[in-house]
Amino acid sequence: MVTEIIVVVTAFTSIAAFNSPKLLNDWIFEPYTIHRKKEYYRFLTSGLLHGSWLHLLINMFVLYSFGQAVEYYYRMEFGTNALWFYMLLYAGALVASDLVTFSKRKHDITYKGLGASGAVSAVVFASILFNPMGEISLYFVIKMPSIVLGIAYLVYSWYMSKNSRDNINHDAHFYGAVFGFLFTLLLSPRLLGEFLRQLPL
Repeated sequence: MVTEIIVVVTAFTSIAAFNSPKLLNDWIFEPYTIHRKKEYYRFLTSGLLHGSWLHLLINMFVLYSFGQAVEYYYRMEFGTNALWFYMLLYAGALVASDLVTFSKRKHDITYKGLGASGAVSAVVFASILFNPMGEISLYFVIKMPSIVLGIAYLVYSWYMSKNSRDNINHDAHFYGAVFGFLFTLLLSPRLLGEFLRQLPL
């Protein structure tokens, strides 16, 4: 249920920002402005914005696909606290995934960023903690265990953050993924044993 609400709210605000330069300017992740004006809310509001329809659709499709599973896992593990923990997972990842970029770019007047990719990565990696051998289809064709795809994703994001010249915030992908895994593990350390038991070691 929470996942659906996040998807709807994010879609609504992203579409509104497509037609409102002021909303985009006021909510976008802008490290220089955050540092200078203390507008820390931008860590959260930028996750409600997307740069294009494709960007929005991909993030919301992945969130919807994995978010429902993580909500279920959280209910099974945390009971009545599941709702709050899931919201903390998502909101916390929006902030945590951009902290490194903020540190790197807080004196760069030109840098701007947006999107929920860091939080979406956190949800995906929370699901990997619960079910590392679950099958994921890459581009609906190549099937592999989620832990394999997860490791490849981390390596790729780390490499691209060091070498890429594109406009994608690969640091947010990497640190969002790490946050999702560790945050869930900190809430329930026993999950590490369950995780390791599922691996074909």
